[in-house]
Amino acid sequence: MVHAPARKNKNNENGNCDLVEDVLQPVPPDGGWGWMVVFGSFMIHIITDGMTYSFGLFYNEFLSYFNEGKGYTAWIVSIMVGVTYASGPISSSFVNRYGCRAVTIAGSIIAAACIVASIFAQNVLTLIFTIGIGTGFGLGLIYLPAIVSVTTWFEAKRSLATGIAVCGSGFGTFVFAPLTENLIGSFGWRGAMLIIGGIVLNCIIFGALFRPLEPPKPSKVHKADIIDNNTTTAELKPLKSGTNGADQYLQLPQGGNAALCRSNSVGHGFNSNNNNQGVSNGVNGKTPYPTIAQSTSSTDMVRHRSQPHLDQITPPHENWGSGTMYRPDILYQGSILNIPEYTASRHDLSSSGMMKRYGSVRRQSHAEEIVKCCGCITCSKETHDTFVEMMNFALLKDAVFMLFALSNFFTSIGFNVPYIYIAAQAETLQLNSAQSSYLIAVIGVANTIGRIILGYLADKPWVNRLWVYNVCLTLCGISTALSPLCTGFYSLAAYCAAFGFTIGAYVGLTSVILVDLLGLEKLTNAFGLLLLFQGVASFIGPPIGGWLYDVTDSYGPAFLMAGITIAISGIILFIIPPLQRHLESKAKRKLQTTTISMS
Repeated sequence: MVHAPARKNKNNENGNCDLVEDVLQPVPPDGGWGWMVVFGSFMIHIITDGMTYSFGLFYNEFLSYFNEGKGYTAWIVSIMVGVTYASGPISSSFVNRYGCRAVTIAGSIIAAACIVASIFAQNVLTLIFTIGIGTGFGLGLIYLPAIVSVTTWFEAKRSLATGIAVCGSGFGTFVFAPLTENLIGSFGWRGAMLIIGGIVLNCIIFGALFRPLEPPKPSKVHKADIIDNNTTTAELKPLKSGTNGADQYLQLPQGGNAALCRSNSVGHGFNSNNNNQGVSNGVNGKTPYPTIAQSTSSTDMVRHRSQPHLDQITPPHENWGSGTMYRPDILYQGSILNIPEYTASRHDLSSSGMMKRYGSVRRQSHAEEIVKCCGCITCSKETHDTFVEMMNFALLKDAVFMLFALSNFFTSIGFNVPYIYIAAQAETLQLNSAQSSYLIAVIGVANTIGRIILGYLADKPWVNRLWVYNVCLTLCGISTALSPLCTGFYSLAAYCAAFGFTIGAYVGLTSVILVDLLGLEKLTNAFGLLLLFQGVASFIGPPIGGWLYDVTDSYGPAFLMAGITIAISGIILFIIPPLQRHLESKAKRKLQTTTISMS
């Protein structure tokens, strides 16, 4: 077993554990069922992102059918994308409460139902509610669990696993573009929407693959051993996976003489109450077992001496949450072994801060699990904790983060414009609908290749990831701004290839760059705020492009606007290295001044 020292537990006057510091934490196995999770995430990306990025083909149909302005019609897809991003903190709260599987299935049902309901729409306003708000929220519930579920199963191979999963986005764009065009041509936009709604419903099957990691199941212990408080050792059955316990599970030992409370931050929670100082676990959470406090070897563990009688142990409450989002690295898509503070002390994770959240999952009595959000709405402790952390605005005082958030805001303004308007732009150049769908497919193929290559480069220790990120965004913006000069299919296809390849850095490297800039402990907070920035920007980007067409009768200004904003987002990030040096020197001067004044 791998040990990390735990901080002292806090206990109330009745002796029960209010703050759990001791965790039998499953270590990601980097394989096994995890590859089925990767497959499920890959398929979900194919369906959800394929539908979203091919929605520009529906946009043309809505324009001709409802005969509304291009800016007003663009609100449908912009609201859908904006709600998908902005609902990220809500989705993460649900994941922490109910787990990735349940949230993904619920999102699939909501998204599919709203897509099917849209076939009855008689105006754009109805589509704004059904597609924009309803489908967007459903996709938001799918978007985050599809990544989180993969990261819970992988550590050293996380970069490879998440890379495979998110490649479904580009592959889905390649598949759905011609599929959507053929469906519209054969069944009209209403029939095509109905079929796509049925396809989205298949995400229920793939979401069911998101099985949570389970804690090790201790062997049965005789009742007499529990009654005897002098008994100090209880054996666990060796794991059957071909590796020893040290390779599979990470245990945090009991601190001081506090009563033992145990929780699994990936699987199921374990209860503590006023009368008991122990917890239980078993198959399906029903068969009670004694708790384990300390480890003496990979297969033998030492129980706490004040272990209660077996009959007094309370089984876990069935409604307790997964606690998945308590893990600080849960949103990190690169290999965890590439984080310097992690690799510096592989077997003493607490010294690098990695176990602060692993080992400090709050578990209160069931009566105390319900807290108030916004002063009136009651929610679970898991939901409250995660939402509060992701929406902690204290990070807005960090100059480096604000610069990165501003960059993300500009990128998101222009990000969706090519996906939505490239088909309409091709139509103005007298290209047929089949060629328009091929252009979107080219973006998908190039995006897949870009994510693979850029993700591979970003994992190399000699590569400056921030520099790669900045250059890709700058080149993406320049190519988009010059795209109005394209006059035919092949020139537009060349632009689509350049856009798809370079924009892959924006999607694949964001969480990696955040950890490089801010550290792992701030990732959850930073990612939640970035989703808010991205959501707001996605709301306004496509409608601005549509309004520019209404004014100028050309899509050129829309692509020019998107290109300028994306290029700006890459250029301003070149300021970060000198800004960091300035802040570091300023902190050193302040420290020296303080030291001199104290002496």
